[in-house]
Amino acid sequence: MQTASKKVINGWAMYDWANSVYNLVITSTIFPAYYEAVTGDGNENTIVDQIKIGSYSFSNTALYNYVLAIAFVIVAILSPILSSIADYRGNKKQFLRFFCTMGSLACASLYFFDGNHIIGGLISVIIACIGFWSSLVFYNSYLPEIAAPDDRDRVSAKGFMMGYIGSVLLQLICFVFVLKPELFGITVGKASQISFLLVGVWWMSFGYFAIGRLPNGKGIKGAHSNNLLTQGYKELHKVWIALKSLPTLKRFLWSFFFYNMGVQTVMLAATLYGKSELNIPTTNLILAILIIQVVAIPGAHLMAKLATKWGNFNTLMVAVLIWIGGCVMGYYLPRNSVVPFYMLAIIVGFVMGGIQSVSRSTYSKLMPETHDTTSFFSFFDVTEKVAIVIGMFSFGYINELTGSQRNSVLALGIFFVIGFILLYRTSKFAKNASA
Repeated sequence: MQTASKKVINGWAMYDWANSVYNLVITSTIFPAYYEAVTGDGNENTIVDQIKIGSYSFSNTALYNYVLAIAFVIVAILSPILSSIADYRGNKKQFLRFFCTMGSLACASLYFFDGNHIIGGLISVIIACIGFWSSLVFYNSYLPEIAAPDDRDRVSAKGFMMGYIGSVLLQLICFVFVLKPELFGITVGKASQISFLLVGVWWMSFGYFAIGRLPNGKGIKGAHSNNLLTQGYKELHKVWIALKSLPTLKRFLWSFFFYNMGVQTVMLAATLYGKSELNIPTTNLILAILIIQVVAIPGAHLMAKLATKWGNFNTLMVAVLIWIGGCVMGYYLPRNSVVPFYMLAIIVGFVMGGIQSVSRSTYSKLMPETHDTTSFFSFFDVTEKVAIVIGMFSFGYINELTGSQRNSVLALGIFFVIGFILLYRTSKFAKNASA
């Protein structure tokens, strides 16, 4: 196959530009800090703040982890159904637009989240998370359709780089409101709420522009299903059966399951860890996350180059080793240690985008030639989401059990170690199989 036109490739990458603002502003920077401020007791010496829901009491950080885990459970359940419909009806573009709309509106609704509307705000968090990650099922499935195998590392990296650039631009705009609210006659809280509204507008506006440049999907010719709700799970089962004849892909998925469990959980929990466990001031915390995004741009580009030179498996193993070192460093960081936290941000940022980009392109390369690209990427997506659910629940549970998020970070390091071992064995198997 040939790689699609520059217009299509740029349009595909532009969707990453559009939706990555959710990952930065809502998941990583302003919203977690705002959430901690709204749900905390205002006492910086208190490491664990409690939120009571009915007769149950949760630490605010653990509750946030649980809420995100619930969202990922829903995504994992929906993904096979949605991918089945998209494959059979050929309407992945419409689904991409639907979840883009849903996620962006949910982000905008966080404008109304405050201390009096915690439950409603958490529901919006769940809906935004579902919109973001569900849209990625269809977005990722375009990669093997628009890029030839030799171009997939480059095209995948371009998407991540566009995402980092776009999200940093909006983040800088939000900084003006959050760091200088007096210029606009508003409070810091109101500035944060305006930032959430801007995320929704940005995501929808650029998302619609990007989706308009993507090709329409084609349904499976002659295929009819009376029950598309169950067909998706049948498709997952077909992919699982197909993996028996694709041993390298199957082994890679197991390694991906464990190391990505660590990657995604770190990305989702890092801000609250820095705020509540390390007592990093909000301004320094946001700056650190911004450093991560900026460093991730050349990091994703370099790792794509290394994948071409060293091979995908070797590149991923180096990245996982760096993540293991980051977890150890994060565990030992003392409270109020701003400069070391910046150093850790640089390390994490350098491998954050690259490991995701190369993982996605590696999977697409190991896939067989098939028209069911959405079903295969749905399997990839479900693998990722189940890993995130386990990672987030583990992080929250260990936090509640031990009273410290440091132990949760150490547990993530174990996931990375398992992932590295499995990745190493996959690399050896692939070499022997091709010999």
